[in-house]
Amino acid sequence: MVLLLLPKRLHRSSPASSMKDELLMAIDQLSALLASAILAGLAVFQSALIAGAPMGRMAWGGAHTVLPKKLRIASAVSIALYALFAYTALAKAELAPALINGTVTSVSSWVLTAYFALGIVMNSISRSKPERLIMTPTATVLTALFLVLSLN
Repeated sequence: MVLLLLPKRLHRSSPASSMKDELLMAIDQLSALLASAILAGLAVFQSALIAGAPMGRMAWGGAHTVLPKKLRIASAVSIALYALFAYTALAKAELAPALINGTVTSVSSWVLTAYFALGIVMNSISRSKPERLIMTPTATVLTALFLVLSLN
């Protein structure tokens, strides 16, 4: 199934393509797809918060069960950012066109790796136990996936 995701240039047997290159591309693509799926899940979660779901203890410091208007707006902004983050992952894995160019995509990938690493720290020191238990591992996985993308 992963081979179906590989660009056509890697499907052909050519002297320039090696098993190592194909494996790295497959790992990148899997990382991008997993990161995108997690970000989509976070977008659904933020959408529920916007709609008034009583899950605010798992987000934004956990001070509210139902988010106030300002934090609902922040959740809406988060959804847009998650879409951009997912696109960056897909572009880095060559599953979508590059952001402006390859350099911008690569730099963006490293910035997001650092952003999610900071998220590990911020979520782990949250006063909200549900936020610590759910969002810290989520940020850890996203950091690892974006690190894989950034390194390749």
